[in-house]
Amino acid sequence: MRTFPDGFLWGAATAAHQIEGNNINSNWWVHENEPGTTIVEPSGDAADSYHRYRDDIRLLSELGLQSYRFSIEWARIEPERGMLSRASVDHYRRMVDTCLEFGIEPIVTLMHFTVPRWFERDGFWRAPDAADLFARYAELALPVIDTGVRYVCTINEPNIAAMLAGGEDAANLVAYGLPKPDLAVADTLLECHNRARDVLSQVPGLQSGWTIATQAFEAADEPGAEEKKQEIASAAEDWYLENARGNDFIGVQAYTRNIVGPEGIRPPAPDVEKTLTQWEYFPPAAGIGVRAAWELSGHVPVMITENGIATQDDARRIDYTRGALEGLLDCIDDGITVLGYQHWSALDNYEWASGFAPTFGLISWDKQTFERTPKPSARWLGEVAKANALT
Repeated sequence: MRTFPDGFLWGAATAAHQIEGNNINSNWWVHENEPGTTIVEPSGDAADSYHRYRDDIRLLSELGLQSYRFSIEWARIEPERGMLSRASVDHYRRMVDTCLEFGIEPIVTLMHFTVPRWFERDGFWRAPDAADLFARYAELALPVIDTGVRYVCTINEPNIAAMLAGGEDAANLVAYGLPKPDLAVADTLLECHNRARDVLSQVPGLQSGWTIATQAFEAADEPGAEEKKQEIASAAEDWYLENARGNDFIGVQAYTRNIVGPEGIRPPAPDVEKTLTQWEYFPPAAGIGVRAAWELSGHVPVMITENGIATQDDARRIDYTRGALEGLLDCIDDGITVLGYQHWSALDNYEWASGFAPTFGLISWDKQTFERTPKPSARWLGEVAKANALT
């Protein structure tokens, strides 16, 4: 038996747009419903978690998990520019209170990809006042988190957000490889992050950071591959980890690895096991991501804020998660501060351009009745959490 540190946070993660349903003021809602879209299906009701969040949180607690990372939706809190929805703020505050009621640590994300449709219309991350608007949003969100929340993620995967801003089709992100990021957008996202952290510092004891998609880049054994790997990793990952220096924590979101040849990132080899997103099945990704975050940030404490696989074979989900946790234990043994593990995802959800087909969830749900059904992997992870150990 290998044990985790006392206070290690065991939980699962979701994102508002992917589970809530009917987020009609979101920019993504616009794109998923516009004529000619390449998005395979709209989010619609999703998992109806906007109304069923209490059941979801209670279920996580009953399974034995102790934390829940969820996002709040800017498009609900500020549906039109300058208009505050107090009802939406109250809704997300009730989510925090429900977590506390059931003994669940709430971990709140301010921005998980989606933004209000007016924000995209008025220039998106290229708007000259983007950082001002994001800082104002953080102020509006303070009543959600000012009591009982210890950890806030400002921006989810800014490195992916900068790639999406480069004009690439989001479908690229569920195949292999990475679009070229928009570096000006990256600079703006960093300013937004730092401005939000300044706002959040008003709350005593609050810990803030951002979450980075780590890719476990690996150079092929060919001339020029190592140089190409360093070039890609620097812009796609390392810069964001380095700019987490001085933060309270950093989130790592790890799923797979990318093999880099002299020509760039290669698709997974034909003979390797792949998930429903066509990523290579690669449990060591979590440990590799944690080590990169720890080293490049100058030893900022790390939390796994997302890790999992899209599969219909739940036994493979358990095997994958076990392998990821073994890698985390190796990191902890080497003196790295790892705060917790948030499995992606709590529920089968809406996976952006791919719709509902890729199933990442520990919990499935009926598309007609929305009835939740925990999978064996959910019960397995709950037992690991209760033991705080891997047997």
